[in-house]
This record gives sequence, C-alpha cells and structure tokens, in this order.
Amino acid sequence: MQIFVLLVNANTANEGIHSINIGERDIILMFEEEDDALRYALLLEAQDFPAEISVEGIEQQEIEDFCESAGYSYYFIAKDFRPSNDFERMLLVPPERNRENPDWEIDGSETTTSQDEAEAGEMSNDELDSIRNRLEGLL
Repeated sequence: MQIFVLLVNANTANEGIHSINIGERDIILMFEEEDDALRYALLLEAQDFPAEISVEGIEQQEIEDFCESAGYSYYFIAKDFRPSNDFERMLLVPPERNRENPDWEIDGSETTTSQDEAEAGEMSNDELDSIRNRLEGLL
C-alpha cells in the first residue's frame, strides 16, 4: 500500500525524512491521504521549519523496514484520523519548536552539536553512509 511521508530537502545531498521526537522515540508519520500529509507540511512551513519539506508517496513496507533498521518508530495516520488519547492528540499538529541543529548536513557542513554526539554516541562515516543509502533507496 502506498503511503505518504514528509521528506526534508528532497533530491539533494542533504535529504532526510521528517520525524517527530516524543520522549526517547523518533517517530516517522505515515499518512494514508496525501492531503493530510500536505496539510502537515504546510503547518511546518508556517512554523518556519528550517528546511524545504515535500510530500512523497512510498510503499508502506519500505518505510516500516527502514524504521526497523534505523531504530525509528512509525505511526500510521489513517484517512479521517481522529485522536482517541493524549499521544494521538500530539500528532495533530507539529511540535511548537523544531530542532535548531538538525542531525543531517546542511550546505555540506555537519550540524550535529557536541551535546547531540554525547547523547547519541558518535557515528562513523560508514554508518552515516549506510543510513543515507537506505534513505536514497526509498526513492
């Protein structure tokens, strides 16, 4: 089944997939309806998201496999989504604040802060290349 996700800086060397961080989890939102994904992207734009967001249709299984291999969680936003608990209510609108220093590269320079590296552990270039290749494979 095709779903829709938000890509950051699509078709560039700085491409990534949009996720939200809740507690210790990074969650990729998978939208059943393209219009819902577009609305969410517009909300991000209205909040001055620091990168270009685009909506891309991808097979659901590809995203699930990517999330499993990369340690992300995912959440399926069905057509006519209505939240039934506090967690789901948080998914209706993007967080009020965006990560100031995203983990991906912008203009060829790394933006990971030393605090982020201390928390996440430093990744080797091979690990980063592997993740980048998996993301490129989603396209």
